[in-house]
Amino acid sequence: MKRIIKILCAVILIASVFCIPVCAATGDVASAIEGTWDTASQQIKTVVNNVVFPAIDLILAVFFFAKLGTAYFDYRKHGQFEWAAPAILFACLVFTLTAPMYVWQILGM
Repeated sequence: MKRIIKILCAVILIASVFCIPVCAATGDVASAIEGTWDTASQQIKTVVNNVVFPAIDLILAVFFFAKLGTAYFDYRKHGQFEWAAPAILFACLVFTLTAPMYVWQILGM
């Protein structure tokens, strides 16, 4: 226990030595935050449009085709095609495929 406390104190001491106070150049913190947000928002948009939405699209497409396949095999086995799950997955896939066109306008970015 004493060893853990010594290590924890050393980590806190090292962190406090290397931390740098951040101050706005003019003393106006709000403008500093707004400037940072303006720069970061473009990067966030790029990452979400190029990484997050395509990953979600890929996952939904795989689930859609897998569910469509299982629904077809159930149809061959029982003679009744269940449309609900493939239709929901297809609607979600269409929603996420078209989301980059309008989601940023809704969020005001």
